[in-house]
Amino acid sequence: MGKTVKKQRPVNLDLSTIRFPVTAIASILHRVSGVITFVAVGILLWVLGLSLSSPEGFQQASAVMDSFIVKFIFWGILTALAYHIVGGIRHMLMDFGFLGETLETGMRSAQISFGITVVLSILAGALVW
Repeated sequence: MGKTVKKQRPVNLDLSTIRFPVTAIASILHRVSGVITFVAVGILLWVLGLSLSSPEGFQQASAVMDSFIVKFIFWGILTALAYHIVGGIRHMLMDFGFLGETLETGMRSAQISFGITVVLSILAGALVW
């Protein structure tokens, strides 16, 4: 059997003091945007099914989509989808070796992906409203 070693490590339970690097934030947001996109597919398929069911269903779906809250949610879905696509392309470029696997390159590519997502989010807002 292995010997038991007692390690006295400091434990930081105050999560507000932890600073994540931009690469970790980009990775976490990529996963969160994937979950949002997965859930949104069900919502969007429901609205599509409603709109294609009948002329009355189309009117009902159109009325639902005219609400400010629904437009805001739809904008959020488009923003999450845009970030997930941009982050996925970033990860693929790193996996295929087109981007170096250094901390500096990871930080720069994460910042660029955030910038591209902001532009796409503004375009999605113009599309929704």
